[in-house]
Amino acid sequence: MKISAKTEYACLAVLELASRYGAGEPIRVREIAARHRVSSQFLVQILLQLKGAGLVDSTRGAAGGYRLLRPPEQLSVGEVIEVIEGSPPEQDTLPVAWPDSPAVKALQDVWNQLSQVQRRMLREISFAQLLEKAKAYDHQMYYI
Repeated sequence: MKISAKTEYACLAVLELASRYGAGEPIRVREIAARHRVSSQFLVQILLQLKGAGLVDSTRGAAGGYRLLRPPEQLSVGEVIEVIEGSPPEQDTLPVAWPDSPAVKALQDVWNQLSQVQRRMLREISFAQLLEKAKAYDHQMYYI
């Protein structure tokens, strides 16, 4: 599975917003960008796309920024990927060999099954779960 930089940045941004869900104060784009060393201009475009999909909200002004609209438990990695990348086609791979070959058809079935498993798994991983994983890695760093 290929993940674009845009999708990875979207997931990082949502993860940051999830870490402060319910805190009341929005998070500034510059803060997210600095923490993950990504372009704030690119991040703004991504957050606007997430806002258009109803996943985040923004507040203007000096105390402005972005916040997550749903609890992290109710937002999956798969949803964010779909917002950024769009819905994947039913058939992700097109055969390069003769498409009427029984072997090619069998392989296509396997590739499609694999793709369905990936999509299902990504829909099952919530940002709350991802946040717990990130905290575990952060905790381990202090033992070096």
